[in-house]
Amino acid sequence: MIVTFEQAYLKELYDEGKTTDKKHRFQPDVVKRYQQRIKTLESAPRIETLYQIKSLNYEVLSGDKAGISSIRVNDKYRIEFTVSLLDNPVVTICNILELSNHYK
Repeated sequence: MIVTFEQAYLKELYDEGKTTDKKHRFQPDVVKRYQQRIKTLESAPRIETLYQIKSLNYEVLSGDKAGISSIRVNDKYRIEFTVSLLDNPVVTICNILELSNHYK
């Protein structure tokens, strides 16, 4: 799949392992897992493949987040993204979110 990023800090986290945006700082282990999860998205041939990888906890969100999907980074964080189904699926990374705050 093709992976794009909605925000500059998300791309920085993936490419460089850190961000210049002081508001979006994460622990090194979270950044490492984030990078691994993005690589998993890139290597997946179809969105349905994500259902088969149990550790991702892939889910399509509902309610006010309808149209957004998510996978787990670890027990405390998840990545939210949208999927455009073209000839080759395009995943747009929207957010990395701490689970304890995701209901706010």
